[in-house]
Amino acid sequence: MRIDVDGAPFEVDPQPGQVLRTLLREHGVTSVKKGCDAGDCGACSVLVDGVPVHSCITPAHRLEGRSVTTAAGLGTPEDPHPVQRAFADAAAFQCGFCTAGFVVTASTLDPDDLADRHRRLKGNLCRCTGYRAIEDALDGVTNTACAGAGEAIGRSVAAPAARRIVTGQEEYTLDVRGTEALLHLAVLGSPHPHARITAIDTTAAEALPGVHAVLTHHDDPGVLFSTGRHESRLDDPDDTLVFDRVLRFRGQRVAAVVADSVRTAELACDLVRVEYEVLPSVHDPDEARRPGAPLLHGEKSTAEHRIAEPKRNVVAALHGATGDVDAALATADATVDGTWSTGRVSHAALETHATRGRLDADGRLVLRTATQVPFLVRDEIARVFGLDPERVRVVAKRVGGGFGGKQELLTEDLVTLAVLRTGRTVQYEYSRQDEFTIAPTRHPMRVRVRLGATADGALTAMHVDQTMDTGAYGNHGVGVMFHSVSESVAVYRCPVKRVDAESVYTNNLPAGAFRGYGLGQVVFAIESAMDELARQLGIDPVDLRRRNVIVPGDPLVVTDPDEETDLRWEGSYGLDQCLDLVEDALAGPLPEVPRMDGPVLDDSPDWAYGTGIALAAIATMPPRGHHAHTTVELRPGGRYRIGVGTAEFGNGTTTVHTQLVADALGTTPDRVDVHQSDTDAAEHDTGAFGSAGVVVAGRALYAVAQTLRDDLVARAMAIVGARTPRTADGPLGPAIAVGPEGVRIGDELVGHDELLADGPLLAHGRHDGTPRSLAFTVHGARVAVHRPTGEVRVLQSVQAVDAGTVLNPEQLRGQVEGGSAQAIGSTLYEEVLLDDTGRVLTDAFRSYRVPKISDVPRTEVLFARTHDPLGPLGAKSMSEAPYNPVAPAVANAVRDAIGIRPYRLPMTRDRVWALIANATDAGGA
Repeated sequence: MRIDVDGAPFEVDPQPGQVLRTLLREHGVTSVKKGCDAGDCGACSVLVDGVPVHSCITPAHRLEGRSVTTAAGLGTPEDPHPVQRAFADAAAFQCGFCTAGFVVTASTLDPDDLADRHRRLKGNLCRCTGYRAIEDALDGVTNTACAGAGEAIGRSVAAPAARRIVTGQEEYTLDVRGTEALLHLAVLGSPHPHARITAIDTTAAEALPGVHAVLTHHDDPGVLFSTGRHESRLDDPDDTLVFDRVLRFRGQRVAAVVADSVRTAELACDLVRVEYEVLPSVHDPDEARRPGAPLLHGEKSTAEHRIAEPKRNVVAALHGATGDVDAALATADATVDGTWSTGRVSHAALETHATRGRLDADGRLVLRTATQVPFLVRDEIARVFGLDPERVRVVAKRVGGGFGGKQELLTEDLVTLAVLRTGRTVQYEYSRQDEFTIAPTRHPMRVRVRLGATADGALTAMHVDQTMDTGAYGNHGVGVMFHSVSESVAVYRCPVKRVDAESVYTNNLPAGAFRGYGLGQVVFAIESAMDELARQLGIDPVDLRRRNVIVPGDPLVVTDPDEETDLRWEGSYGLDQCLDLVEDALAGPLPEVPRMDGPVLDDSPDWAYGTGIALAAIATMPPRGHHAHTTVELRPGGRYRIGVGTAEFGNGTTTVHTQLVADALGTTPDRVDVHQSDTDAAEHDTGAFGSAGVVVAGRALYAVAQTLRDDLVARAMAIVGARTPRTADGPLGPAIAVGPEGVRIGDELVGHDELLADGPLLAHGRHDGTPRSLAFTVHGARVAVHRPTGEVRVLQSVQAVDAGTVLNPEQLRGQVEGGSAQAIGSTLYEEVLLDDTGRVLTDAFRSYRVPKISDVPRTEVLFARTHDPLGPLGAKSMSEAPYNPVAPAVANAVRDAIGIRPYRLPMTRDRVWALIANATDAGGA
């Protein structure tokens, strides 16, 4: 049949039951993205005869003779559609994976539709932005500005990829056109939460036409590893195999089929015959630690596999104290004792995990993959498969969201095994259901907090007792546990502290790295307890915090006051400013609250109103080293080329990197080209996690750009000296300036091409991520609670951040808004629910509620005025930090409204309703 796509005729022959999205992708139309394949997220939106539809649920055979327009058909980077131009100018994206679908839908809105935008756009989800910038785009607000030479820092410079993103032209992982014949991989998952494979027969699957290989535990390379990736692989337990005979959670790999198509591979999976010995399973971390509980990794050892107590299912533990906490609590004037619990949360990045692998002309393995850590993936793939790291190249194009979920090795190992077996190009792409059922989530935690204080509000005792469900494998189970009880505890001065924390294996799907890396869960508990303490003492919650937070000169104490640390935060302290800024904002008038679905907000007794505040601290980069090697090279025509390993997934590092280099070299950001997130682009980069992209790689880039500047000046002076010998102009010599046209020495200009006449100009630099600094955030919220239904509406959301020098105000504002919106989601709506056998019940966006444009308020973002001597030009990191204080601020506001303390996240309507209905049962979780 024939259809028109973006003005061009297509002769196509859809497969039975095929949808428009897959048909378009098969024919090279990569401006259409896959987010859900269920009509829930809108990433695949296109126009059919001018009407927006979700192409993932539109039958392809219905399109004969019709016209399809994608984002690429609306406009080009050189000539964008007005809506696309507005999205670019407003910086209405971060990772940008949803943006092509958003602009398609928004292009159909006329001025009369804008008042009804929330209903018209409810089918389009954004995980990154918090939606404010998207609404700005719809209103024609420009948030970005051009920067002249020497003006890049402190300006809201647009992302280099802005126009490519809004027109659907920016490449993501699987946006590859015109490649060689491609094989696809599908996985057969375990139907049991705990079982041992006793027999497996792949004969029928291998005989199916189009099948090239069936992979099982017989093909496993036999090397234990962890899917969690860190600079030191010893930070994580070796408890995972590519294929294991023992299956420890539902959906774990049993076999993988490599075939000509996904459909053939899936059909072949159904033909694999497996016999299992079903083993007892355990799904609660408290039960998992009891004597006699089923052991998940009992055959492994502490010394060899780095598992704290395999015979207790404990992967990591911390038990330590300074002082006698029970004695201090016994003599306190006021005490608080409560247990708070947090749910399992999906990262819900719109681009699912995916890898395409091949062997290049030299036989080198090349993996193009959705990862935050390409170098760490390369090194572990080489180790597991016995390859020379130089024979492995890992490339990450723009990644469609990460939030820590792509700090894992989840698809790359299977693709490597398949490529090495077949010698062909192989692709493995998670479905949205896979993302919910087998991809790691945020760690669920139960956190008991006991606080003691004097009558005037000075803390005398703090005890944090944390239990963490790390699931079937310990990827990040060690690091998250230690980090969760680090800055959350250290931010308060208290003479007596005790921490008891354990990360526990269960037969649930694994948990992993998630924005905030455990701090959000423990901060929720501590900040809720601090709010309750303030109520007991009759002290304003802000004043109680001012009374007890660390100030310059205080040691950072968790359990050991003599512990050595590389944190150096005294030179940059903005927590006091943040508290003041939020307190003032909450005292002002409420912002305009948009109309939302559900009960009408009015002055009736059905609605209760409250205010809450919470704070958090976070190190500006991960501990124990975070390395970045960078290069900057002068190219013909006065352009500069950056070589940096950091991946771009909406964190905005690419934009800031161009700004830093432009500033150092006296040029404009548009003259800086970036070669990034490719193991061929730099010697090494630990990765884009822990908010390290600006403060580590950015610092390395700024230093190397300054080195190159010195090299340019030296060569220019040599050229000038050779052609016009002269004496110095005055005691300090001639004025020297590096600019967009070259190097000016006195009144003589040496152009860039002349500078290159004597050979290339390339400088190398690095930063090792130490010492580290500390960033602070304070969140305030005003809420309305509808008593008859338990619905919570956030009427005001304000966050003050101590981010040091603000390099790009709009981008920083977007990071704070996005982190706050994501936190509101996991505070009020989002939870991956499991039954008592570990089966995931929320396996689609329609059952797992990611906030829509109508669900989150605009977060007012306020900047403290600080300068961090450890960051590039005084900047601190701020991608993870905004998430952490939001849940307790909202929970404290709910407590203020209804007089009952919430102890469990998310605070869904049914749970809040139950709190109100059963007010006498409002104790611990």
